[in-house]
Amino acid sequence: MRVRRIVDLSVPVGPDTQVYPGDPVPRAAVHATVRRDGFNLLRLDMGSQTGTHVDAPYHFRDDAPRLHELDLGLFAGTGVVVDVRGVGAREPIGWERFDPYANRLGPGVVVLICTGWSEHYGTDAYFDHPYLDADACRRMLGLGVRTFCVDAINIDETPDETHPGVGYPVHHLIAAAGGVIGENFRNLELIDFPDPLVSCLPIALENADGAPVRAVAMQLD
Repeated sequence: MRVRRIVDLSVPVGPDTQVYPGDPVPRAAVHATVRRDGFNLLRLDMGSQTGTHVDAPYHFRDDAPRLHELDLGLFAGTGVVVDVRGVGAREPIGWERFDPYANRLGPGVVVLICTGWSEHYGTDAYFDHPYLDADACRRMLGLGVRTFCVDAINIDETPDETHPGVGYPVHHLIAAAGGVIGENFRNLELIDFPDPLVSCLPIALENADGAPVRAVAMQLD
């Protein structure tokens, strides 16, 4: 077996990384240099949900597993790209969009919801993304799916003053099922090969609600 191709699904982390409203802006400072200390080292300050990241159930439930308590199998598996491009700003993504893929959805699958909204990354429009409908989420959970990733900043609707939203029903549903969510993915439309091996393994933070990841999709021979 060899890796024929890797598609990078992650946004870079730096001072320009777009964050969820109110989350810490990532900062990096030079802590050591080769000239002064004999080696280069950065000091980092950022939130657990910075950039491309995964949410543990603990993100929305105090009584749910934290990141380090989860089976690593939740963060890797065969990806199924569900192409929902064309859904409009702040529109729910209903089950009818997932039904054609239903025979491929089940335990161990990583669902990659391709909204195309990553093209708005870095702009205010990025917060007006479409979002997963709660009933569609329930149906996928019923099929055994436990890993849901999206190329938007939030799998639920992101509220603002004009759009208060209805809370975070999908986050709560997935947390209650012991599943994980990946957000701020990109390049999902570039996965043009069957049965990609998707990895979104997080930094091994203890007692965390989530962590940044370097998410990739691999084509294997």
